[in-house]
Amino acid sequence: MASTTVKSGSLAKSRRGAGADLPAVSSSHGEPGSARRRTKTGGILYRRSKGVDAYVRAVARATPMEIVEIERQGVLGAFIKDLSKRMEVPTSRIFNILGVPKATAEKKAAAGELVSGSGGQAAVGMIKLLGIAQDMVENSTAPEAKNFDPAKWLGQWIERPQPALGGRKPADLIDTPTGVEVVVRLLGAIESGAYQ
Repeated sequence: MASTTVKSGSLAKSRRGAGADLPAVSSSHGEPGSARRRTKTGGILYRRSKGVDAYVRAVARATPMEIVEIERQGVLGAFIKDLSKRMEVPTSRIFNILGVPKATAEKKAAAGELVSGSGGQAAVGMIKLLGIAQDMVENSTAPEAKNFDPAKWLGQWIERPQPALGGRKPADLIDTPTGVEVVVRLLGAIESGAYQ
């Protein structure tokens, strides 16, 4: 089966005006897309040996149809645990943000199983957000971008009340697809300089 990879429209856009508090990390996990592994349905699965950043880049470069497959299949429970470490957010909090019961997530992580349904879709939303933050940093010309950690920044930012969200935290919206899109638009406004 031939595979076509196209950058997702929202992630391929130029990242201008990322702001001083959003600066780039190069992955030590291999080349972009190295976390890609095909399943029977052509989806992209997380491989722990490649790391969170490589998986996020692979998803950012996925076609819309590949994203649909990820949303349908879900994400590995182990990815959610690794994502929490990468973002420096306690696993119990990540499970809560994604709307996944802790016992379910822990069981799926231990068994190497996928978290699907609304929790899996919320995890895909978090992947999108991290991909956007990575792109913003990678395209930043600010000197601070050199040593900036977008995953850690995102982990802190989603927990801060945002006036543009009526004082809500981005983390409070990530458990629904519409909420993720609202947060994506807010990140885009930050990037463009429309919101500081």
